[in-house]
Amino acid sequence: MTAKRKICVVTGSRAEYGLLYWIIRDIQDTESLELQLVVTGMHLSPEFGSTYRQIEDDGFRIVRKVDMLLSSDTPSGIAKSMGLGISGFGEIYEELEPDIVLMLGDRFELLAAASAALVAALPIAHIHGGEVTQGAFDEAIRHSISKMSHLHFTSTEVYRRRVIQLGEHPDRVFNVGAPGLDNIQRLKLLSRSKLEESIGMELGSRSLLVTWHPVTLEPRRAREGFEALLDVLNGFEDMRILFTKANADTEGSVANQMIDEYVAEHTDSTIAHTSLGQLRYLSALKYVDGVVGNSSSGIIEAPSLATATVNIGDRQRGRVRARSIIDCEPTETSITNALHKLFSAEFQSSLKNVVNPHGIGNVAGKIVDVLCTHPLTNIVKKSFYDLPDEDKLN
Repeated sequence: MTAKRKICVVTGSRAEYGLLYWIIRDIQDTESLELQLVVTGMHLSPEFGSTYRQIEDDGFRIVRKVDMLLSSDTPSGIAKSMGLGISGFGEIYEELEPDIVLMLGDRFELLAAASAALVAALPIAHIHGGEVTQGAFDEAIRHSISKMSHLHFTSTEVYRRRVIQLGEHPDRVFNVGAPGLDNIQRLKLLSRSKLEESIGMELGSRSLLVTWHPVTLEPRRAREGFEALLDVLNGFEDMRILFTKANADTEGSVANQMIDEYVAEHTDSTIAHTSLGQLRYLSALKYVDGVVGNSSSGIIEAPSLATATVNIGDRQRGRVRARSIIDCEPTETSITNALHKLFSAEFQSSLKNVVNPHGIGNVAGKIVDVLCTHPLTNIVKKSFYDLPDEDKLN
């Protein structure tokens, strides 16, 4: 009997776990694969909702936990967290002996997980490589993980070509679409009334989902852009606002404190949640008039629900986007103009014809097929793939 391939899936945040959910589910349900689920980062932090419990409630067995997140969100605190992560993952890989380590995205926890896998000579499969986010150090992390990885799953053909441009062999780079769209395709979203009951607020006639994260390449400026957004929201009457809190990024606590203060002053029209989970988050995306902030979900998932996005500042600059995205600067004037455009009848009417460039779903099955069948012999010995002369830059 052929031994099962051991797939070690690493997850460190609520958002990335939501994107991985169906991939994890399909790995678990595939006879030729053995799931090794390792949880780290925000999942283990009470401050961020101890979301590892949600993973267990979903029916998954967590085989190991890597506790690496410190209470500090300063650059030195995050650097120390990464050091703890590398040490912890090194020990766990030695125990588990996985055949492939699978990870999604660009957070610092994953850089630690990838670094430990690299020195252990373990094949890495990376999801969402090749993307550009010019306002965050996540971009450098993402490309670094791509260079440490051996199998690549991108969300658009543009990103596939970019990973190849990094020197990765085309035979190992697969354009499968964005896995977050599987949730829209496979989850039964809540009704509007069930969502309102769950979040503790009625959405009313006009509503926004606000999700804001620090722009990590603009240190000590976490307050400025978000303060401008909050000031603008004060000027919109009869607006219901659902906030989701920031991740454990540099200065993320600053944004979260501002959310708490704003909600305390606007108790009749706002509510904040540390973690909505994928079901409630996507259901909210479906029923609000728009998502506002600088989260990738506004770029990747929102178009598939025909929901408009006001994308503020540089954090997501460079991503492929649908026509439902309204980009603006982090100033009161620019944000105000963008929100007026979002609520205009003409723009709302145009949303029904939006095409999402990140695909239509069915992503998990494509990824699992590759994990089952791709040869692993000598896969960690990579050669640098040079672009053909006609594809090289002048």
